[in-house]
Amino acid sequence: MDATARVLIVDDDPSIRAMLREYLQGQGYVVNEAGSGAQMRQCLEADLPDVVLLDIRLPGEDGLTLAKFLRERYDLGIIMVTASGDVIDRVVGLEVGADDYLPKPFDPRELLARVKSVLRRLQAKPAAEPASSAAPSSRQRFGRCELDVESRRLFEAGGAEVAMTAMEFDLLRVFLANPNRVLSRDQLLMHTRNREWEPFDRSIDIRIGRLRRKVEPDPAGEPRCIRTVRNAGYMFVPA
Repeated sequence: MDATARVLIVDDDPSIRAMLREYLQGQGYVVNEAGSGAQMRQCLEADLPDVVLLDIRLPGEDGLTLAKFLRERYDLGIIMVTASGDVIDRVVGLEVGADDYLPKPFDPRELLARVKSVLRRLQAKPAAEPASSAAPSSRQRFGRCELDVESRRLFEAGGAEVAMTAMEFDLLRVFLANPNRVLSRDQLLMHTRNREWEPFDRSIDIRIGRLRRKVEPDPAGEPRCIRTVRNAGYMFVPA
């Protein structure tokens, strides 16, 4: 994807929408805007974006509810915008499927960097074939699931597809490329989000927790597939 990608700004402040729209259009993006969840749905029906910039504090349906709605129905990037001190909102946003978050106030250049990072991870998928006819050579075992690297799809042993975000796919791909090797949070962020780990940044831990619930043979028990290495990071252990 390049700068002709489409961005949807969802914020109830018209001045913020206007500022972001002018800046992103100046960078070559196609930009639409919405002031509420209802307007967001209208924009989705008219022109599906590649990335949604979603404010958490919205009237009516809040941003967390809308992020869950988007993740369950669309394959697009979601960047949550939160107040600088709302750590809980950031955590919940990542748990419901957001790809990234941006604390207010922010520099538009940082926003642009986050948008570009998400777009890099959302490279166009090849046309997906039915699960029963997927080429077995493109699948790799990961815990109780199989990852089809070519189509970027995750399947349970019985063939049912498991929904995952672009960030989760990137984590699975990095783990598969580094079996039985300890990867630090910093390494995982550099491979998946092109930035270094920051103190108190729980985004990797949250993603690992979500992945474990999807791929671990016994999610409620001791992790056997994605193991925590104390004071070091995480390690993928093939079955």
